[in-house]
Amino acid sequence: MEFAVILAGGTGKRLWPLSRQKRPKQVLRILNGQTLLRSCFERLQRSFDLRNILVLTNEDFVDAVRENLLELPEDNVIAEPVVRDTAGAIGLAAAILSKFDADSTMAVMTADQILEPPEVFETALRTGLSFVHERPEALVTFAVKPTFPSTQFGYIKLGDPVPFAESRDAVRRVETFQEKPDEATAYRYVESGRYYWNSGMFVWKCRTILEQLRRYLPDCIEPLRNIQLDWGTPQQRMTLKEWFGRLPKISIDYAVLEKATNVYAIPLDCRWLDLGSFAALGDIIRSDADNNIVVAEHIELLDCKNNIVVTEDKNHLIALIGLDNMIVAHSPDATLVCPATQARRIQDLLEQIQRHGQEKFL
Repeated sequence: MEFAVILAGGTGKRLWPLSRQKRPKQVLRILNGQTLLRSCFERLQRSFDLRNILVLTNEDFVDAVRENLLELPEDNVIAEPVVRDTAGAIGLAAAILSKFDADSTMAVMTADQILEPPEVFETALRTGLSFVHERPEALVTFAVKPTFPSTQFGYIKLGDPVPFAESRDAVRRVETFQEKPDEATAYRYVESGRYYWNSGMFVWKCRTILEQLRRYLPDCIEPLRNIQLDWGTPQQRMTLKEWFGRLPKISIDYAVLEKATNVYAIPLDCRWLDLGSFAALGDIIRSDADNNIVVAEHIELLDCKNNIVVTEDKNHLIALIGLDNMIVAHSPDATLVCPATQARRIQDLLEQIQRHGQEKFL
């Protein structure tokens, strides 16, 4: 069977105070009232049966996720007791699915991305699933054609096209994975035409990714085996809590993909956005005549330009006078005001808030 797994465990600290420890960015209603998680879920419903979509999230986010996806079966939301990065989450999903279907195929998506138009992604996804059925040993990732030399994304260097019955040029070998580059290197990557952004989305057989994890990350073998054995039994929750935290904390890229030899990529030529910061809103929200990006029901701006103003509170008025290149983010109990050029220091601010004993605002 074919399954979709949505990874929805990240907090999105760079979007504080909208995103919090118990309210991650993927459930924020800042996309015309829709959340990133909901958008991802609806995109996957075009290709997967509702019962075959799983969401893996932090146990603190479970209620928010279920509230956002009311039609999803309750058991399809899996709570991770601790944060263990993508290798642990993917290993857990693969272990669960392969217990009930040894030949299962999984597509892995993240909940904080925007892909438009959805038809481009849907076609690429079907290609990926077909390719994995034809070559069960394959590890398939999706590579996004870069639109500018970003220093915030990792890159994938693509090799030659791979013969494939359904499409001549749809699948290419992956030569290397590259970490976030400096600006000069990013320019070279984009100019070459062979480097694409690493989307963090994948398709593979569950048994294949488990074999790769056992080979390259042997410390995961015992925890995943014990979790799999007790999944679906009265001991399921207790065993997950006992063993999940023993999984290595590492991304699937570092753990497997940068080492494996059977990695392929499907290029995506579409609008793609990883919503990781307030500045990224500029790519999805149309600015006003003064280049202000506003996500708010009630707003009054007097002699303001180049600002980012965000709130989910439909009953709150935000009024600004004479501001230029500022970020104003309002939530019911905390408000951030800072120059856009200082947004990178939000993490430092959160650490200071914690040092001052104000954890309730994190």
